[in-house]
Amino acid sequence: MDLSEFFSAVFDFSDYGQLLPLVANSIWAAAILGLVGGLIGTFVLMRDLAFAVHGIAELSFAGAAFALLIGANVVFGSLAGSVAAAVLLAVMGLKARDRNSVTGVIMPFGLGLGILFLGLYEGRSANKFGLLTGQIVAVDTVQLNLLAGTAVVVIAGLVLIWRPLTFASADPELAEARGVPVRVLSIVFMILLGLSVALSIQVVGALLVLSLLITPSAAALLVTSSPRLVVLLSVLFAVTSAVGGILLALGGRISISPYITTISFLIYIVCRLIKRMRTKGRARANAAA
Repeated sequence: MDLSEFFSAVFDFSDYGQLLPLVANSIWAAAILGLVGGLIGTFVLMRDLAFAVHGIAELSFAGAAFALLIGANVVFGSLAGSVAAAVLLAVMGLKARDRNSVTGVIMPFGLGLGILFLGLYEGRSANKFGLLTGQIVAVDTVQLNLLAGTAVVVIAGLVLIWRPLTFASADPELAEARGVPVRVLSIVFMILLGLSVALSIQVVGALLVLSLLITPSAAALLVTSSPRLVVLLSVLFAVTSAVGGILLALGGRISISPYITTISFLIYIVCRLIKRMRTKGRARANAAA
């Protein structure tokens, strides 16, 4: 396969104009998920929870697969699995070492359950594949309202605990000494994280959820140290990845996740190059001085 054949296999924009109005709700859903992922991803990195996100995603996948098997709402199944995993991690893994070991136990268990439920499911294979790698679905008004409502809960929760959570994430021992309820904050944040993971799975699937919850924030941290600017850039990068991925996938022939992850990764690479150039510039300025 040469380069032209590769691009023709990946992209096909012949009916793009007719398809675009049909996925307006999906684009709005992607923007909402990008907003949530960008906001909560900052705290994920501050609290060193990148590995935990993957563990939550596996149980969220299991919950969604079980809902698919019994004919229930897949979003509700995904939410239930995510919240269960988040609470379990918050209660059993308050310390980083314990949390990583608990996550290592949850991940294969959740993935195994999900594969079992999908193996028992006799419906369309596209539904199975979409839970793992994401898919463009014609999101109806009811589904969009459900996603938006859950996102509002996550954002409102973050706003309410933003200041104490920032303090507890930066220095948990000092925060606890100052009377901040560190353990309660940890449980509340993990529940909000679980909801965010469940929402992200609807777009990128269980295997690639880190592309919305980790990569945008990691990229933002490379180019600025301002807390407010980190949050703004993280949201911008996540929304760009999610919405841009859907717009590209609409003219493509493969699942949505490769487009989103590629955009997210390219943003990260550009930010890394910017940081490298800044570092070299400072080194030259110091040498000249």
